[in-house]
Amino acid sequence: MSLEKVLSISGKPGLYKLVTQTRGGFVAESLIDKKRLSIGLQNNVSVLSEIAIYTLAEEVPLVEVFKKIKEKENGNQTSVKPKDSKDKLEEYFFEVLPDYDEDRVYASDIKKVIQWYNLLQQHDMLGLLDDDATTQDEEE
Repeated sequence: MSLEKVLSISGKPGLYKLVTQTRGGFVAESLIDKKRLSIGLQNNVSVLSEIAIYTLAEEVPLVEVFKKIKEKENGNQTSVKPKDSKDKLEEYFFEVLPDYDEDRVYASDIKKVIQWYNLLQQHDMLGLLDDDATTQDEEE
């Protein structure tokens, strides 16, 4: 499995694993509580491998940001918590991605990135970051 099977569903907390496709959408399983839900095509769904973070020069894929966090934290949970102050979150993110665009990347975005990273770390899914890099290299 790669991050192409890990989803963020608008209005739903946490991350979801794509289980199967159906005629009217797909079935996803929550990484938080393992509950499965049927998601219709009308829901706003983002695949983690397609999300990017704005920097001053370009958009950096979320996978690359996760790799930088993993490197900084030696594969452990982040040293900041999503509920920390806006200043603390921004300071941490600046250490991870020094040229991120402060005008277009909000504290709420940083919270999500940290929550998602910690969730992937809890479920031993950080190895997927390396799988995605291999897949992208093969495509080029």
